[in-house]
Amino acid sequence: MSVQIEAVQAEHHESGFGIGHSSPRLSWRFASTDLKDWKQVSYEIVITREGGKEEQYKVESSGSVLVPWPSQPLSSREIVDVKVRSTGNDGKTTNWSEIRIEAAFLDRKEWKANLISGPAQEDKDKPKKPFKLRKKFDISELPKKGRLYATAHGLYEVTINGKVVGDQVLTPGWTSYKYHLNYQTYDITPLLKQGENEIVAYVGEGWYAGRLGRPGTRNVWGDRLGFIGQLELDNQTTLVTDDSWESLMEGPVKNSEIYNGEIYDTTHSDANNQTTKSEILPFPEAELISSDAPPVRRVKEVKPIEIITTKGGKTILDFGQNLVGWVRINDDLKGEELFIRTAEVLEHGELGVRPLRTAEPNDRIVLGGKTKGWEPKFTFHGFRYAEINGVKPTLDDFTAIVIFSDMRRTGTFHSSHSMINRLHENVVWGMMSNFVSVPTDCPQRDERLGWTGDIQVFAPTANYLFDTSGFLSGWLKDVYSEQQYWKGVPPTVVPFVPPNKFNDPWPKPHAVWADVVAITPWDLYISAGDRGILESQWESMKLWLDKGLPRGENGMYNPLAPQYADWLDPNAPPQYPAHGRTDTHLVANAYLVHVTSLVARIGKLLGKPANETSKYEQDAKKFKKLFQEEYISSKGRLVSDTQTAYALALKFGLLEDDQVERARERLEYLCKWNFFKVSTGFAGTPILLPVLSENGLSHIAYRMLQERDNPSWLYSVGMGATTIWERWDSALPDGSINPGQMTSFNHYALGAVAQFMHESIGGLSALKPGWKKALIRPQPGGTITSASTSFSSPYGTYAVDWKIENNKLKVSIEVPPNGSAKVVLPGLEEDDIGSGKKSYEVDWVGDERWPPKGIRGPQSVAIPDNFVP
Repeated sequence: MSVQIEAVQAEHHESGFGIGHSSPRLSWRFASTDLKDWKQVSYEIVITREGGKEEQYKVESSGSVLVPWPSQPLSSREIVDVKVRSTGNDGKTTNWSEIRIEAAFLDRKEWKANLISGPAQEDKDKPKKPFKLRKKFDISELPKKGRLYATAHGLYEVTINGKVVGDQVLTPGWTSYKYHLNYQTYDITPLLKQGENEIVAYVGEGWYAGRLGRPGTRNVWGDRLGFIGQLELDNQTTLVTDDSWESLMEGPVKNSEIYNGEIYDTTHSDANNQTTKSEILPFPEAELISSDAPPVRRVKEVKPIEIITTKGGKTILDFGQNLVGWVRINDDLKGEELFIRTAEVLEHGELGVRPLRTAEPNDRIVLGGKTKGWEPKFTFHGFRYAEINGVKPTLDDFTAIVIFSDMRRTGTFHSSHSMINRLHENVVWGMMSNFVSVPTDCPQRDERLGWTGDIQVFAPTANYLFDTSGFLSGWLKDVYSEQQYWKGVPPTVVPFVPPNKFNDPWPKPHAVWADVVAITPWDLYISAGDRGILESQWESMKLWLDKGLPRGENGMYNPLAPQYADWLDPNAPPQYPAHGRTDTHLVANAYLVHVTSLVARIGKLLGKPANETSKYEQDAKKFKKLFQEEYISSKGRLVSDTQTAYALALKFGLLEDDQVERARERLEYLCKWNFFKVSTGFAGTPILLPVLSENGLSHIAYRMLQERDNPSWLYSVGMGATTIWERWDSALPDGSINPGQMTSFNHYALGAVAQFMHESIGGLSALKPGWKKALIRPQPGGTITSASTSFSSPYGTYAVDWKIENNKLKVSIEVPPNGSAKVVLPGLEEDDIGSGKKSYEVDWVGDERWPPKGIRGPQSVAIPDNFVP
């Protein structure tokens, strides 16, 4: 029996096809094995270039993650076959594992195509009507290799000879179009035919020129849509977009907007359509990128589970799951018009549309033609319910199509507690719903923006659940570009969308949100082990600390600078979500100390000049002292007597050693005083349970996790949620929608609690960057009697499975080849182990502190012994 390589990867690219790197680093994951302590001692790489020439390399190294490209750089369009195998410390070799790598355009000069468009629309402030661009061309002999390189200002879909090119949707995706524009590479070989061929590009406004924000800004990056296409046969440019292409301004898609859905006429025919000559527009100034991020694809289909007839006589399909995508028609429907309205929830038995604000995520289809297989092209919706007007539906007539930036799933979790399992599923669905090209806050209302604070707090959870390396590293490039434009201030939303009718300066520098420039690259480094991500973001970190951050005379945050701080503290009024109980500048300055120290650490890791790193080190020490003087009493009490304040002080090491115990006791008291209900917002929620666990208060952490009354994580589960909500009480106990104008039922930020599930309940976390070594430390508690979690790391799968049975804690562990783990279990000495599978069994007496008692008023109130939260 020998170890097997499971997969080879080039850079962080999903497949290696159309890669934008000339010297892509290589990684390989190993399949699970029973072999103990297997380590790689060398590896072999065989590269076969076009023409059959083989290059062989053997390297004495244990490295299997992001190893250097051993050969000469790739050239544009070049295809190479790469084989990898490893030799272990057992003297045996693995299988050969292969990947085909094909370079995209590695030089801007490769582009011969033009940006072309149809006639300009007279009223630029109205939605842009989708249009088609088409060209016929002849092929005398079928090629061995056909490629299309394409992108757009707007969204596009290409067909060749009537067949859709590729499996991607909403291409080219959303970026800061002023700086970066993604393009796609397609294998079109099977779509071509001898003789006459026809290529058609359908273009919609998308994010580029469509309404964004509330009440809405149009034409953020431009008011002319356009398409770029370069078709090559056997590496020879055969067809490019130019003014010989025809433009068809009338098509079946009459209107399509991100926020307001699509209008489609099934009776339309292009046969009698008038055509005009295409217009050549200026070529994009942005850098054209073949992204490592996986594209947006259809990833699931969900059938409706019920047809509801409301008191108002409406017919509504319940898909049983809040999701992001659209409704597909499965049959040819009869009638005059089909009108589909979508929403996340019902209120008083009717479609709950108030949270959508000014968005109208509805699709209108003129009937009379073919409808079977219809899906919208240039919009998407966040919904669970679809109101069907104009036809009488059956459960078979419609299917919900789920879309997502198609990242590889890496993390799993399951436990004996059904509601916590549902909560974890809600986290996964919430992430999938909001990772559509950009990490957005919500997918349904007139917003859907790339809020930096949301991903900053959620990134550790996201990095565990999916391989986010290509997705987030690409987005961070946009963050830095936007930050440079705004003189060091990272906007709170990226890509940046200017607010409408704001008279005050924008963007404003907010702690927690802007700190994404340092914290998220670090989280990615811990997950993926790629120092290159830190290196590429280093200047962004410095720019924020040196120029962007608004400082007072003492170097701390300017006390007059507004802050979101502990946003959506449940104690804040619904209309004033920043008005929580924790002092806004306590939050900001706590983050300042942490981020300054973190940047100093990153600088040392990267080998940056000592004068840079020492400055940040000294600043961090200075700010910590100032923080203590401003916010902490000599006994360890904080001026904001809140869960968030103490969690931040303990997590970021802001206390002196003799103050820690008092702070720990006070945090425990506050949790009990609030009867284990959450009183934290964006700043406190992600760290609250981990801090409790790290400070010997895991029984409090479990009790808070298992609380069911509002505000708590399980409140929404009890209310039937299938995604994470924006507010703790987006729905009130009577089922009505929270009166606040900002109420979403699909926001992933509060789902950061899943990190506690993975690391403390499941007991699995990274001990060394890139998961070279894991920490396995399950901490059973509450009423949970079993749990399992796994993570497909850059080395392979780590897994933990434990259960309590007959007063024994039984733990099964799996470590991948070339990986290692530190195992920490109660009653046992720490155990350092290598690859393979291992089981442990220890005595388990439980936690005598469970269940903890709540405190309210002048007297303690005991929870009954038989109470099960």
